[in-house]
Amino acid sequence: MLREVLFAKIHRAVVTGCDPSYMGSVTIDPDLLDATGMVVNEKVLVADCENGARFESYIFQGERGSGQVRVNGAAANLTRNGHHILIMSFAQMTPDEMQQHRPKVVICDEHNAIAELIEYSPAEAQAAVADMSP
Repeated sequence: MLREVLFAKIHRAVVTGCDPSYMGSVTIDPDLLDATGMVVNEKVLVADCENGARFESYIFQGERGSGQVRVNGAAANLTRNGHHILIMSFAQMTPDEMQQHRPKVVICDEHNAIAELIEYSPAEAQAAVADMSP
């Protein structure tokens, strides 16, 4: 059986542009993509931290080193310049693959540079929850 799990996340990126007339996608600085392992044309779930809006899109490559995170197409109406967003990628994995996978999470600073890169294991998270039960 395959389960859908977090593959990678860009955490609290600042929206640098919104273009509802563009035909779609979220444009991302390749430095952020490289750090997470996300790739161009990959489906992503985006969540706006300021208003709670969530939408699916796909990745388009921006200019390297620019800090660019632009929301394009109809989804541009769900966020605004300066809003913080989460960009999440998911993958289907077997239980064995899940035990080996360590999702990469980039924590962005206010200029969409990498402030921190973390990885975590689902097995570690499950153990922490088990330790908290009565």
